Amino acid sequence: MNERLAAGAALMLRYPALAAIALGLMAACAYPPLHLWPLGLVALAGFVWLARAAATKRAALWIGWCFGWAHLTLANNWIATAFTHQAKMPEVLGWAAVPLLCVYLAVYPAMAALAAHVLAKRRPLWAFGLVLAGAWIVTEALRGWVFTGYPWPPVGLMLLGGWKAQGIAALLPWMGTYALSGLTVLLGAMLLWALAERRWIAGGAGALVTAAAMHLPAPDVTPQVDGTRYALVQPYLPQSEINDPAKFDEHFARIARLTAPGRDQSRLVLWPESAVPDYLEEGYPERYYIQMTAGADPVLARQLIGRVIGPESTLLTGVVNLNIAPRPGTVPGAVSARNSVMALDGEGTNLGGYDKAHLVPYGEYLPMRWLLEPLGASRLVAGSIDYLPGPGPRTLDLGVHGKAGVMICYEIVFSGAVADKANRPDYIFNPSNDGWFGTWGPPQHLAQARMRAAEEGLPVLRSTTTGISAVVDANGVVRQTIGMGKADRIDGVIPAAKPPTLFARWGHILTMAWAVLLIGLGLGLPRVLALTRARG
Repeated sequence: MNERLAAGAALMLRYPALAAIALGLMAACAYPPLHLWPLGLVALAGFVWLARAAATKRAALWIGWCFGWAHLTLANNWIATAFTHQAKMPEVLGWAAVPLLCVYLAVYPAMAALAAHVLAKRRPLWAFGLVLAGAWIVTEALRGWVFTGYPWPPVGLMLLGGWKAQGIAALLPWMGTYALSGLTVLLGAMLLWALAERRWIAGGAGALVTAAAMHLPAPDVTPQVDGTRYALVQPYLPQSEINDPAKFDEHFARIARLTAPGRDQSRLVLWPESAVPDYLEEGYPERYYIQMTAGADPVLARQLIGRVIGPESTLLTGVVNLNIAPRPGTVPGAVSARNSVMALDGEGTNLGGYDKAHLVPYGEYLPMRWLLEPLGASRLVAGSIDYLPGPGPRTLDLGVHGKAGVMICYEIVFSGAVADKANRPDYIFNPSNDGWFGTWGPPQHLAQARMRAAEEGLPVLRSTTTGISAVVDANGVVRQTIGMGKADRIDGVIPAAKPPTLFARWGHILTMAWAVLLIGLGLGLPRVLALTRARG
């Protein structure tokens, strides 16, 4: 066995880039839907070993880049599916777009490997692992922020347990997502240390504790005696039909049929992103209202929706709103759009709303349009005008139906940016259109919504067009769900929020504190131990 391990290690050192790519692909299998987290930890152990064995800074940077490129490319394979739902660019471009995007995203794992090499190359393996874990926290946080950020998926996602368990992600309230990613890298390093030092008892005990932690059920959240009732609708609007005007009446009828039962009750009704094709704001030029499914008057359209939800209900629904302005040489028209959620009461009164702040590059807007559009590039979302971002998290006061935070679609993946800290909501509503996301995207999307719930101590309610819709409690545990490809509704009482967690109070100050702690331990402990031995 030892000879085989030695031969495998020699082969990895001979072809470190290929080994890093293979390990990166293994690590991606630790995310949903496969969720092979033991394989992911083994892959991280191999990555730590390769990064420490790198002879030069350039070699460490290259190993980190190859690992990151492979694991992010496979994990984000669902992006390619989006190209099958638009007509302006060839579908095959999607399979090129994902690895090309990850050419950039892999810079961040590369920087973590380089930082560990520079700071801790000559330190013990366990100390190198501590420094790499701390550096990973910093670089993954940067990936979630630079150029508007793209944190999907964080490495710590592999430590999230099954739907009814928290896993090691139970530490999220005290660490935050990026610090949990650092802990995940550290677990891989400790696994490698146990193997390298032949600490079989320590390694076996660590493996058993990790496995037990991944499967321990989460505690129940105290039920609310007089809590807000909800009716969460998943209407099943296939992406191939969602922009087809010939299907709009059918879609609205389906949503209305699912919503109507119980409309005599006081409840919060939740419809997904892309649920209403009509323009419900007033003040647009008349031509924008002509093809509306619910009548050419936005006031009448809102009143019709009010009758569907019932007189005592409040609706939160995804809508598209327009920004109208005069245009040189022509009549006023739409110059931009907003991906929004609108709140309506049972009379169809507009109670306010929220505009999506974290827009999807190349999805909802085309960066450098002046350059890319002449080259044939286009947005993936239908239409010719770009969406503009909103100001960020805000809380909607819905009276008897509580204080709602809103995060539209992939906004929910941005750790530390999902709730208004000055006006903390009772719950977060996350409407989404996951019809773009293939088979890997929806379970990863739900998993990251679960991380936000645990991190903030707030329940998250997800209504999607095609699935997976779910109600997640403040521990990050899925309490009710509707699977993919179904038209259905779930009812219940919104789970109770918890008091603000440590992360909810401190945000990424806490994240950076964990990074500093791990790097400080990795750099300082070897010296302390050396001095102790010298004095002894």
